[in-house]
Amino acid sequence: MSISGIQLQAASGALHQRFRDVRAHSLALAAPLSAEDQCIQSMPDASPTKWHLAHTTWFFETVLLMPHLAGYRPFDARFQYLFNSYYEALGPRHPRPHRGLLTRPSLQAVHDYRAHVDEAVQRLLQQQAESTWREIEAIVNLGLNHEQQHQELLLTDILHAFWCNPTLPAYDASPAPALRLASRPMPLQWTEMHGGVVQIGHDDRSGAFAFDNETPRHAALMQPCRIADRLVNCGEFLQFIEDGGYRNPQLWLSDGWATVQAQGWRAPAYWVGADDPRRALAQQDAGAAASQDDWQVFGLQGLRALDPEAPVMQLSFYEAAAYAEWAGARLPTEVEWEAASAMPGMRQLSGHAWQWTRSSYDPYPGFRPLPGVAAEYNGKFMVGQLVLRGGSLATPAGHTRPTYRNFFPPAARWQFSGLRLAKEL
Repeated sequence: MSISGIQLQAASGALHQRFRDVRAHSLALAAPLSAEDQCIQSMPDASPTKWHLAHTTWFFETVLLMPHLAGYRPFDARFQYLFNSYYEALGPRHPRPHRGLLTRPSLQAVHDYRAHVDEAVQRLLQQQAESTWREIEAIVNLGLNHEQQHQELLLTDILHAFWCNPTLPAYDASPAPALRLASRPMPLQWTEMHGGVVQIGHDDRSGAFAFDNETPRHAALMQPCRIADRLVNCGEFLQFIEDGGYRNPQLWLSDGWATVQAQGWRAPAYWVGADDPRRALAQQDAGAAASQDDWQVFGLQGLRALDPEAPVMQLSFYEAAAYAEWAGARLPTEVEWEAASAMPGMRQLSGHAWQWTRSSYDPYPGFRPLPGVAAEYNGKFMVGQLVLRGGSLATPAGHTRPTYRNFFPPAARWQFSGLRLAKEL
């Protein structure tokens, strides 16, 4: 489809503004953190804040500017090695578990890198021709959505790092966001799904952005079922704990029970019991005041008294599946979740917690990865992982949609991940 000069100018202007907004938001998320905070890597699956800021910049420099902006000179040739994540086609890279050792380049150098690349991207957008606009627009949109993914990872990763600090520091000392369903608990309701052939996946004809793993749209057979209209909350999950849920092997998948035993799990990842010595070290304010016999929960606002109405988070797939078994239910498939998302009365679909499904992260029928370097973006990870749907309190506004497929291995629980129940009809 051709594009007129006026349309090109308008589209370029809109994309230019979106680029500035997304890039500025990354810096705003990092602003509460010290230089020391931004260099730490608390485990191999997490990355330092400074690395997130640099890697998202590397993506624009390597995938967009170097191939498409005539005369562009990389900010620092060494950054091609330091900040590549997993793109084999682009050469060797610094080992992922050692990203926290990169005290150099400095944080200021990374900020300078971002400014250098931002100026070049804006220059490229200003000089676009009709013949190349569609390709450039697609790469920039992919880069921005990629950066939004890293904005959420920036928060989940620094939260894990702070969890490893015995003083349990708060990322943001402001009051916790209001995530309650209402002033009083609302009972869980079940939405009936009558089954049949349903269409799922992103429709390319919409013109809206989607990752390649959301495509193609296709028909899927769904059995009749019921799905909960809201997420499982902390109060309900506490009942599972108090009923011996973490001590009953009959509720757990074999791998899950082995993980519970090996890791000593007895509650969600960031729940702090009365016997945890860090409670005395943490800087608790009025929001954290609670009986010493009560559970407390660590989050971006620091340590807080457990809110029984708040959605339970920081759960592995194993814990979500065990709770569902205890509750006489199961986890929904991603087909059921996506079909239910269009039903009236469904609550907490996004903005609270990612929701584990019972679906393996596999390609859709007819899946084709993106062309070029971006072919490595999703497809090669389609093994050994489970799909999560929805979006969390850390997901950037406007980044999710009903077809979005997040994915993690089943033992992962440092994300804002929770669960929604399903049952047979």
